[in-house]
Amino acid sequence: MAYHLLTGATGLLGSYLLNDFLVAGLRVAVLVRPTKLESARQRVESIMTRWEKLAGFALPRPVILEGNLSNDRFDLSDEQLRWVAANCTSLVQNAASVTYYGERPHEDPWRTNVGGTENALAFCKRNGIRQFHHVSTAYVCGKREGLIYEGELDEGQELNTDYERSKFEGEQLIRAARHIDPPTIYRAAIIIGDSRTGYTPTFHGFYVPLKLVHTMFKHIIRDVALAAPLQESIQIQGHERKNLIPVDWISEVMTHIIAHPEHHGQIFHLAPDKPVTANVMRDAMVQGFLTYGDVSQSEDQTQSTSWSLNQDEFVEYFRDQMKIYESYWKDDPEFDLTNTRRAAPHLPPPEVNCEMLVHLCKYAIESNFGWPRPAPIQLELDIQQHLEQLLNTDLDWDRGQPVGLQVTGPGGGQWELMLDSELRPVSARPGLSTRSEHYFYLNTDTFSRLLRNEISVGESLRTSQALIQGNTPPPAQLARVLGHVTQPSP
Repeated sequence: MAYHLLTGATGLLGSYLLNDFLVAGLRVAVLVRPTKLESARQRVESIMTRWEKLAGFALPRPVILEGNLSNDRFDLSDEQLRWVAANCTSLVQNAASVTYYGERPHEDPWRTNVGGTENALAFCKRNGIRQFHHVSTAYVCGKREGLIYEGELDEGQELNTDYERSKFEGEQLIRAARHIDPPTIYRAAIIIGDSRTGYTPTFHGFYVPLKLVHTMFKHIIRDVALAAPLQESIQIQGHERKNLIPVDWISEVMTHIIAHPEHHGQIFHLAPDKPVTANVMRDAMVQGFLTYGDVSQSEDQTQSTSWSLNQDEFVEYFRDQMKIYESYWKDDPEFDLTNTRRAAPHLPPPEVNCEMLVHLCKYAIESNFGWPRPAPIQLELDIQQHLEQLLNTDLDWDRGQPVGLQVTGPGGGQWELMLDSELRPVSARPGLSTRSEHYFYLNTDTFSRLLRNEISVGESLRTSQALIQGNTPPPAQLARVLGHVTQPSP
């Protein structure tokens, strides 16, 4: 089974795609850049730890490629590029900037949405990847009105922001590429948090006015009388329609389409059947703030004066901050969903109503809009580090006998081990390949217990805490391989 290479895996949609791919049994490699505080592996572990807490069981890990979209190599080593060329047949280009305005070509959104797309296409050409999946936006339609069909792009429309222009140009580049198969393009509407949990690590679009109100009103008494001035200040009124769609549904539909090649090569609008009106959004924000906002009286203000003293100043500040999102709040067109309904008839989009939006507001407020950020994950056992000596051994893989090793759970991953004639591991590299005829499956808890001699290899196999796939050589001989791998590092 070949790998899908996913970019943007640490963002909102990317983290959902990563989980859904793995749960669906797809093999996944992720391109992740480190930050000042976290390594690429720590960033992925933070995401996977959250998913495991929700699932209640250990999950497999993707192959992690530390790099970025800055060039046609993705800043990968020659060895990593060879691995990609041999194992990846699909690129899911999800990395994007949602910055509304910037100087081209070196500032976002141009740097990521145009330059990054150019580099992604060149990367595919360099490594022989022909399947190209691209996450775009439904708002490449710009200021068009009425029904927008999925197959349309350049209809002479005027675009609202640099973000829309950059995504429009990105799609043009992809359509013009001749070294890839007909691309699959996913045009998402306005992505909001999880419809079930409210979770989101990013707070753009819908969350902007809520965050502004929450910030400004922290020291005003919570009172029913506050609702009226709040509604006046949130300058979202009338029956303008907005196409809000939860991230979990988008990821579920994309995963289904990616796993079914008969749907590839099309353009899909990922949008709701029924848009939500702007006044419903406003009312949900007010209700969410009044219900869940931590509003307390400041030391030098009273209930009777706090609002009157600050209302004009606040409204002016609020309007200034909202200007950048002015186009965001205009009436939306209707997005044709023909291809999406045909590909995923069993996955109708959820209705976004006031109750769901209040739930999203609750999560945003109670999480303080993602601040402070969680501390980096510290692993008790890092299998990658345990295999470091084998990973740093450069041998001729064409001469060896490969076996696969998959360890689920924190610090786990996927590796291919090369064995010598006595079935001892002499080298290792990330990922699994079709060259391996035998695979070991276990979780990090079992691996750790084997390292500490709390359980024998034989017992782990008899109790199905470890599994072997493949029968030649005999399982008893293959068990010796697992024994060698789980020896404590010197």
